[in-house]
Amino acid sequence: MGPETIYPCRGPLPRLQASFGAGASSNHSASPSPRGTQEDQQQKAISNFYIIYSLVTGLTPLLSAYGLGWLSDRYHRKISICVALLGILLCRLGLLFKVLWDWPVEVLYGAAALNGLCGGFSAYWSGVIALGSLGSSEGHRSLRLIFIDLIMGLGGFCGSMVSGHLFQPASGQSGKGLVLTACSVSCAAFALLYSLLVLKVPESVAKPSKALPEVDTVSGTVGTYRTLDPDQPDKQSVVGHPLSLGKGKPQKSIIALLFVGAIIYDLAVVGTVDVMPLFVLREPLSWNQVQVGYGMAAGYIIFITSFLGVLVFSRCFQDTTMIMIGMVSFGTGALLLAFVKETYMFYIARAVMLFALIPVATIRSAMSKLIKDSSYGKVFVILQLSLTLTFVVTSAMYNEIYQLTMEKFVGTCFALSSFLSFLAIVPIGIVAYKQASWLKYADITEK
Repeated sequence: MGPETIYPCRGPLPRLQASFGAGASSNHSASPSPRGTQEDQQQKAISNFYIIYSLVTGLTPLLSAYGLGWLSDRYHRKISICVALLGILLCRLGLLFKVLWDWPVEVLYGAAALNGLCGGFSAYWSGVIALGSLGSSEGHRSLRLIFIDLIMGLGGFCGSMVSGHLFQPASGQSGKGLVLTACSVSCAAFALLYSLLVLKVPESVAKPSKALPEVDTVSGTVGTYRTLDPDQPDKQSVVGHPLSLGKGKPQKSIIALLFVGAIIYDLAVVGTVDVMPLFVLREPLSWNQVQVGYGMAAGYIIFITSFLGVLVFSRCFQDTTMIMIGMVSFGTGALLLAFVKETYMFYIARAVMLFALIPVATIRSAMSKLIKDSSYGKVFVILQLSLTLTFVVTSAMYNEIYQLTMEKFVGTCFALSSFLSFLAIVPIGIVAYKQASWLKYADITEK
């Protein structure tokens, strides 16, 4: 399910955590102590480590990501991407040294901080989305952005399929995780070199408006409600009557509602993504590292199904409708996860989440239609930082909830995620209502 399993923004740490946890679980099972007690201690240790690591990775980009976005808008689009990839490479090298020479765990915190100071995933992914938006028309932007997510998901799928096997030590316990970590470093180095030497910045293909729209020079907003449904034919009366609710205010309210919807949905995603690597290691599933790899790979299928969903739905639905379909898909799947008792039930729940990636990608697309292309870097990095900050704040909360409830009802976090996913539909529904009201007003004005 991506990053980590819904979005590609969480990085490979959860997969490594799950693998290390699975390996430790199999080792502990040979101990004379009761397995349940040791399993609980192991789960709490992994959870506590993840809380600190998430705080470091989530808070440090706040110091640099917006500045990189501003530099990308002003000078060159690849700045945020290349600097962020450099930080990712340095972070992976820190992990490699930890595995190779058994350095203290604090090395991972320092490597994560260095990654964050280079912009982290917030700067990287906002730069990628800005490039994708520049190279696509409004009518095909949702499909273009979800296609970018699909490519990321396919990479994650391949990595998850082999991660469990690569994690196995070549000889003895000393080599555990070394091959997997070395592959991660190699991929990060290749991505950096490709971005520096091969990646080209596309020219903007957005069609100029027939009439000068109202623009808010502070926030960079531009457009009308009709831009959320670009396949609708333009009408002269709409162009001739720009939004009369005040300069910039309608666009600001729509963007604010899209922000709220994305943040609430991210709250739901965090509750599932953060807990899932821990959930599959304990009873009733008790997976080993190979099963964890297959489970992660199954989650990445959602990238494919979400892409196909946008490919079909964009022909007959507006952006807001597609967003709500994705939220219902994820919320229903999360609710099923709360009651999983067998492995096949887990895969059924993941299958129900087949459109879970649509909401955030389509929200970005909708926002890009309401802002100037010269503001893509700043606006997208603000959105990504908001999602990252939400992840940091709620990650610790969900991990604490999981520790407190795993003996009574292990699916508590999944049930809470389901509720939040359905709650996120409310602001998106308001956007849809405002859009329908404006289109109705435009039709009346034309007549």
